[in-house]
Amino acid sequence: MSDTPPTLQTPAALNRNVGDVFRDVPLTRTHLRCCLVLFCVFAIEAWEMMIIVYTAPLIAADFSLDALAIGHLIGAMFIGMLLGAMAWGKVADRIGRKHAIIWSLGGYGLISLGSAFAPDYSSLYALRLLSGVAAVGMIVVTFAHFQELLPVRHRGALTVYLASGWPIGMLLALGATVWLLPYGWRAIIVLSSLGGLWAIAVARWVPESPYWLASVGRQEDAKATIYTLSRGTLLIPQACELQVDRTTAGRQRDLFSGALLKVSLLQIAVNFTFSWGYWGLQTWLPTLLQQRGLSLPQSYGFIALSALCMIPGYMAAAYLTGRLGRKKVIVGFIGASALAGYSFANAQSLEMLYLSNFALAFFSLGAWGVWGTWIGELYPTALRTVGYGWAIFAQRVANVLAPSLIGALIAYGSSFNLTATLINVFLLVTVVLAAFIPETEGEVLR
Repeated sequence: MSDTPPTLQTPAALNRNVGDVFRDVPLTRTHLRCCLVLFCVFAIEAWEMMIIVYTAPLIAADFSLDALAIGHLIGAMFIGMLLGAMAWGKVADRIGRKHAIIWSLGGYGLISLGSAFAPDYSSLYALRLLSGVAAVGMIVVTFAHFQELLPVRHRGALTVYLASGWPIGMLLALGATVWLLPYGWRAIIVLSSLGGLWAIAVARWVPESPYWLASVGRQEDAKATIYTLSRGTLLIPQACELQVDRTTAGRQRDLFSGALLKVSLLQIAVNFTFSWGYWGLQTWLPTLLQQRGLSLPQSYGFIALSALCMIPGYMAAAYLTGRLGRKKVIVGFIGASALAGYSFANAQSLEMLYLSNFALAFFSLGAWGVWGTWIGELYPTALRTVGYGWAIFAQRVANVLAPSLIGALIAYGSSFNLTATLINVFLLVTVVLAAFIPETEGEVLR
């Protein structure tokens, strides 16, 4: 029997869309290795975003800061992410998905390390802002890159599994904070910064996107990557030219023209409202819990249990998205999150506070996993990372505004119930907006 791998036959044809090719690519160990490496990238991103929240009480004590100043410091990284979000989408289109992630990881690690030695509030603020500019490249590019490596039928579930790196990053950040608490916030930030070294793993074990390679004319590299991903089971004939959607030049303004206008406006609005509803609560959760009588160590334990509840939420969403589609899972899960958020805001006992927050963690993070998948599927290759850039931009606008405005509410004596209820309204708006976005389950990437 011949050892020559089967070729991808095209009827008389010399052209084939990369998305169609990925209908035939089997799921292999190479995909799972890529999933593990990029999962860790997203966990590092989550760690970096949460570490300043968990160390905020220590920083406040060191620099004698009030709630408003801490709110602004938490928002500093998100201002940096806001400034860098759209730029990283274009960087990924220029130098490739893989190299963009590597540069983002390395840059964040160096700048974050510098912030651990900040002598005062102003310099710490500036360095956290710059670390946000660098770190946002990870979240802008990682999901798009991973989706462009996956077989069509496995894309939804595996991308949701990738998103489950968020609670792992939260738990690592929380664990590092508790472990290094006696050594102060600077030691915690130093440890966090070591995540930048994971760029070495990305460089070694993750291939470049075949969609991007085909879009820049690197045909042989695109075919070789598909051959590698399929572990030698799929060989594309030399005469076959791989193609991607070229109806757009990939300019920012192309997101807001023609059929993409409605989709772009909806996804940007959903990213803003959903991020406000989720992040507005998470950034001030330790403080809100202390208002309900929990000590700081108890609130950390509460958050850790919440993060654990996120993991089955992701697993459930990954299972359901391939069977029900993106829209039904998003609408159902965010709707359930809104109900859980209402119960959380009006909880009359500690037991109800725990149960409602765990339900909120389960449904809201499951929805985030599917939402991260859905965004990239809405756009052709030339606009995929650019579209993600706008999505993250909208999220970071909410991330910047929510901590400061909620900090102001807390500083001026707003009750726990009122603060949590105002945050929860944004989840209800998200449900309505998501209902108008087109379904993409089972469709090839363009």
